[in-house]
Amino acid sequence: MVDDTWSSALHRLWQAASRAEEVSALADDVYAPLLATPGVHLVVGTRWEDPQILRYMRALRAGSDSPVITATARSVPEAAVREPGDEPVVTRIPVAGLDDAGWPEAELLRRTPGATFVVCTFRLDHRGWASLGVGVDASADVAAVEGRLAQAVDVIVACHTGIIQRGREARRGADDALLAEASLQMDSSLDVEETLRRVARIAVPAVAEGALVHLLRSEGPEFVAATHVSVQHRRALEEIGRENPWLAALLARRGEDEDTVFLSGPELDGSPFADTAEATEATEATEGDGDGARPGAAGGDRHSTVISVSTLRARDRVVGSITFVYQRPEARLPDKAFLRSLATRAALSIDNALLYELRRHAVLSLQEHLLPSQLPVTDQWDLSASYEVGDPMLDVGGDFYDAVPRPDGSIALLIGDVCGRGAEAAALTGLARHTLRTLLEQGTDPGTALSRLNRALRQERASRFLTAVVATLAPRADGTALLTTCSAGHPSPLVLRSDGTVSEVLTGGLLLGVLDDVSYESHEEHIGPGDTVVLFTDGLTESREAGGAFFESILPVRLAALRDFDAAHIAESLTQQAKAYRASGQDDIALLVARWTGVPPGADLLPHPLQLVRTAR
Repeated sequence: MVDDTWSSALHRLWQAASRAEEVSALADDVYAPLLATPGVHLVVGTRWEDPQILRYMRALRAGSDSPVITATARSVPEAAVREPGDEPVVTRIPVAGLDDAGWPEAELLRRTPGATFVVCTFRLDHRGWASLGVGVDASADVAAVEGRLAQAVDVIVACHTGIIQRGREARRGADDALLAEASLQMDSSLDVEETLRRVARIAVPAVAEGALVHLLRSEGPEFVAATHVSVQHRRALEEIGRENPWLAALLARRGEDEDTVFLSGPELDGSPFADTAEATEATEATEGDGDGARPGAAGGDRHSTVISVSTLRARDRVVGSITFVYQRPEARLPDKAFLRSLATRAALSIDNALLYELRRHAVLSLQEHLLPSQLPVTDQWDLSASYEVGDPMLDVGGDFYDAVPRPDGSIALLIGDVCGRGAEAAALTGLARHTLRTLLEQGTDPGTALSRLNRALRQERASRFLTAVVATLAPRADGTALLTTCSAGHPSPLVLRSDGTVSEVLTGGLLLGVLDDVSYESHEEHIGPGDTVVLFTDGLTESREAGGAFFESILPVRLAALRDFDAAHIAESLTQQAKAYRASGQDDIALLVARWTGVPPGADLLPHPLQLVRTAR
């Protein structure tokens, strides 16, 4: 290699620079050719952080195969005057005139008396600068040496610039991938707290060592989630997020400021993130037990703590904030543009979850008002109901049910299903339930009640049809009850006998709201003590498994297995079984269950005093 001409060496240097991942990898390709230059007896390079912090020094002497490398981080205040501007500067200095206070290379250069130090200082990036110099004797062509130094520095600077650019491109690609993954993860949940927890988890450790997420409430920031690469520090972050007044004041001051802010050093004084000797010792002392640990570096990482706060804004309103905690070199801190993009995506996901939550509460509240809040009960019957919303988009469903005490001491059970979902279906649901309830309370028989509801729907020019079934349970002196059932296109009720047999009530009749002047026939049968009548909507029977079978095919068997349970257990069990059974189908499920307990023979059959029990909805 020492016999190569400088042009060949420079060509190899450019080739090495195109492949290098670190500038230090060019050392052999730079030092050896320079040392082969006539009159050069020493090559020495330095790397500085800020104007005066010497990071390392590397020297190679003629006749030696092993460089002298000094790794350090010491301050050399007098070296600040050597800091170059934007352009490289080549200087000739007699070695005898070098001051050790500003020239750490002097000690190595003095080993050759009468030498001259030819040095090129240059800036690599905004964080620091570097120098590359040679010690030459009187035989050297100093002008040629200066030219070679300048050419070598050009390659080094170009290599460093290329490494930074490739790093930025790689980081940009990683950031884009992270943002895409973050969007997928955050958008996959419509639960507010789960979305907030995902925001925190996605960012650690890819973006920062720790993260805290707050939701903005009317009374101020509310802590929701925190995470950290260290389990011990995660607990500390959770406590800080909930109770720390410094952080609460910071978030309150931030208000609606959209720009991400970074805080470090003196800006963190008085905060739980302040870098103090005591805090560092406490962190190391508590590593592993978690008590009193500061949420800073895990393990032996000594990088100063930096935090950033980003406002989460979506649709022109602030929904919260995300605070990142960093324990990493400055070069690995994310830029504000990336944090703004992440905050925007997080804010939209959180806002969507918040809007979904508001809609869910509104829909469920409306659904509750369309169903009875209480069911009547006496010692003659055991009543219960169950309702399961099947639509993940949470449109108001059209299923309804009710139980109505009648003047003759009987009770009327009704259940129905309006075609479709949404506001129009909800309006018809309310009309149908309240119309039937009013008629049945007045003693109207089931067939007439359905006919009058059909007439009302036709007069209102309802654009949707509905199905319904009405069943009355009338006590008899022998302890049984007369079950009278009338259906308008609705699934037939089932009767679970006390011996475990299950039978279907024979019903028939046209859908409601289709034709004018429709009459409905009733079917009668007797039920005994311990028998149970089950009314339901088609969401129960049409729950379909992956193989295509409907829950209807196994419903009798599942119902028979519940013969020894009360009405509440039967209603809830059948609902959950159908929900677990279905792989497809998202219809609502409504059930109304009445278990006849019977009356003693000869007992008074006048209306019994009624109590009200809250129904499941």
